[in-house]
Amino acid sequence: MASYFPEGFLDRIREVGLLIEDWAPQVEILSHPSVGGFISHCGWNSTLEAITNGVPIIAWPLYAEQRMNAVLLIEELGVAVRPNILASEGVVGRKEIEMMIRTITVDKEATYIRNRVKKLKNIATKTLSEGGSSYNALSIVAKKLELRWKTMEVNAS
Repeated sequence: MASYFPEGFLDRIREVGLLIEDWAPQVEILSHPSVGGFISHCGWNSTLEAITNGVPIIAWPLYAEQRMNAVLLIEELGVAVRPNILASEGVVGRKEIEMMIRTITVDKEATYIRNRVKKLKNIATKTLSEGGSSYNALSIVAKKLELRWKTMEVNAS
């Protein structure tokens, strides 16, 4: 992993940043109040984890449905930004990355994005809480499975 970064980068960020080179507890990290944004491939689980924790997203889709999810996050929900890739180089430049980070953290647009994701977080919290639609739907599934298991036990006896 270190080979992807400029020489000396890891030494320069040692006191002010954290680079996790392996698997990380994503939900735990996203729920921390110091997280100001999330660079995401826009897979559905990561998308939901960011939204339910109220974290704005820098959309970096790779393939499949991730591109569609990125469009939804940016154009419909207003909780993400996406980099412009320099066609001639096929890469995202450092100025572009800086601009995206500023857009979701400090620029004028950041207030809008942060308010939108906070609103969605509140909606998700209600939906997942007792009495919410997702909670109720999962409860119905659990009850049906419980009945099926009981029926299977009776029939097996």
